Amino acid sequence: MMRKLFIVSTLLFWIAVAGFWAADVWLPEPMGEGTSATAAGKHYTLAELAGHDQADDCWMAIDGVVYDFSAYLPQHPAAPAVMLAWCGKEASQAFHTKTKGRPHSNYASQLLPQYRLGLLRGE
Repeated sequence: MMRKLFIVSTLLFWIAVAGFWAADVWLPEPMGEGTSATAAGKHYTLAELAGHDQADDCWMAIDGVVYDFSAYLPQHPAAPAVMLAWCGKEASQAFHTKTKGRPHSNYASQLLPQYRLGLLRGE
């Protein structure tokens, strides 16, 4: 009985170790201070952001970071009009609530870095 308990607990230990290793390798770095997503880069004003409010030139600011979603807009799972309404604007609340009080998925957050342009400059 003790031998089986030892084998099972050892096996569970190594499965947990493998899980932590896999999570470290496959999960993206969280966005935050010190990551490449918020590292120094080009800064944009709200006025500059407002000039990119078309479907083929769609920039948004989310949590102080400016993104160019022009290439992503046709791929958005909802109708493009949902996202187009926020082009050229600060869209943090819209992103976090989907204007319905529901957050986007983690997958949506993982897509953000590839569309990053720079930081929104406070005015």
